[in-house]
Amino acid sequence: MFSILGLIFGLLSFVIGILATIFWIWMLIDCLKNEPSVGNDKIIWALVIIFLNGIGALIYYLVRRPERIKQTGQ
Repeated sequence: MFSILGLIFGLLSFVIGILATIFWIWMLIDCLKNEPSVGNDKIIWALVIIFLNGIGALIYYLVRRPERIKQTGQ
């Protein structure tokens, strides 16, 4: 019984980890590709995503990305 629950928990953790990594890479590529190169914004956001990992990617996705899309349409 407990080994099945452990297996399910392990598999679920693995899948969530893979999805989080894919999201992190997606946000980093989005930042580097679409962020305007005016000033240091692109570098700062890339560093936030890199050093804060999942939290940085989530902050970029929720805060900066909608603002950039509104401003530039990308």
